[in-house]
Amino acid sequence: MLIGVLFALVAGAIWGLIFVGPMIIPEYPAALQSVGRYLAFGLICLPLAWHDRKRLLTLSKNDWLEALKLAAIGNLLYYFCLSSAIQKIGAPVSSMIIGILPVVVSVFSNIHYSHRDGKFAWKHMFPSLILILIGLGCVNLAELRGNTAEYDIQTYLLGILLAFMAVACWTWYPMRNANWLRINKTKSPVTWATAQGIATLPLAIVGYGLIWIQLHITEPAFEMPFGPRPWLFISLMSAIGLLCSWLGTLCWNQASQRLPTALVGQLIVFETLAGLTYAFLLRQEYPPFLTIIGVITLMAGVLRTFQIKRVTQA
Repeated sequence: MLIGVLFALVAGAIWGLIFVGPMIIPEYPAALQSVGRYLAFGLICLPLAWHDRKRLLTLSKNDWLEALKLAAIGNLLYYFCLSSAIQKIGAPVSSMIIGILPVVVSVFSNIHYSHRDGKFAWKHMFPSLILILIGLGCVNLAELRGNTAEYDIQTYLLGILLAFMAVACWTWYPMRNANWLRINKTKSPVTWATAQGIATLPLAIVGYGLIWIQLHITEPAFEMPFGPRPWLFISLMSAIGLLCSWLGTLCWNQASQRLPTALVGQLIVFETLAGLTYAFLLRQEYPPFLTIIGVITLMAGVLRTFQIKRVTQA
């Protein structure tokens, strides 16, 4: 369990970088950032796939179909929705909504996979979930204080909708991904991470081409193929593709094979904490007292979960 938690911690620390990407290049459309990230991810996986070709060849047609679904929903659609939300309503509000993921994933996992992993009694689980919600509320309330930016109501509501769509995508993804890994315990998490990258590549190539055409029609002044700051865009997408997509997925797969799905769901909280940390570093500011209280409460909720014993169902 300790190794699984450490892998989840590393994955969260890496995934926190995705919250700063849209803030670094805000002039780039969210769709272009999404396909750019996963185009880089797919290209990075090509030499990895050649090195791991023997184990990749053992994957069945259904396995590749599952990898394609995970790539489309958990990768491309999720990051498009998240990037769009950050650009429309800002990172604090977006992170507030994304921050409910630990609670949502834990609840749905406890419902759907209790027959396999054992069930956390709701009366024991609710205090942890409430602590996590309170912590997330404190962190995001602190973020929203002093934010006097005014939004167009339609843009704001669209951003809220996109953020909740991102939550839906990443509620489905870790549950589905963990289920495959738990069923296929003999398969390597490294191989599965690479397979998802290979499955993402054709989708990203097609998506990049379609967005290029769309931008040529709607925004002819936008310089393609790499936008107005090409080297920054290429470097940022490559870094996020390598770290957040491949390495983050690898670490998460390792955690998913070692921990109950309901527990893994709560450990997504590390992503929110990492994102806030990077945001403060980017701003060169110290976190306010309310944020520190929120972080402590978050961690208390997660640590309390480790003490809950699962009940195996007959």
